[in-house]
Amino acid sequence: MALKKPKDVPEIPKSREKSIDKLKKATPAKKKTEIEFNCKIYFHKDGSNGKQKYRFEVETTKVFSFLNYKITAQARKEKNVIDISLLGLTAMNDYIAKVQPANVEIDFEELFGEFTINLIKQDGSINSALVNFNIYKKEIEFIKEFLPEKKNNSKFCTFEISKDQFTYSKEYNK
Repeated sequence: MALKKPKDVPEIPKSREKSIDKLKKATPAKKKTEIEFNCKIYFHKDGSNGKQKYRFEVETTKVFSFLNYKITAQARKEKNVIDISLLGLTAMNDYIAKVQPANVEIDFEELFGEFTINLIKQDGSINSALVNFNIYKKEIEFIKEFLPEKKNNSKFCTFEISKDQFTYSKEYNK
């Protein structure tokens, strides 16, 4: 028996892109706590225009040896909250593979005062830190690290202030 010739081309459904708001509302599956990421916060001077920025560098704790990966992320700043959504890993098109962790660098300008930094994974887990930024004293102060109240929320990230990577003049380093 012959198949009928289709009258129109079937539509392929679009992949669902998760927004930061949807990820915040998602409930993660229960699993054991494992540290997968490290978030470094430091001052960074942009080489092209010389502007002072705050850099958030998120890197994996696992080191990749066969392929070079980059973390895909979305970032959003609203009032005193910075949300960074980690969307996954992307393989880089490099000829030479280096033994290194996957990372992403996210820059922000004009941060002053206390900010809550939320790192959000694809499954909905959230890790947060409270950080005080002071551009006049050239310092970033780590206040506390915490897990927001959420069912099955687990710790997957550590936060640190990386003073070794500050790129403003050396007279401010202590």
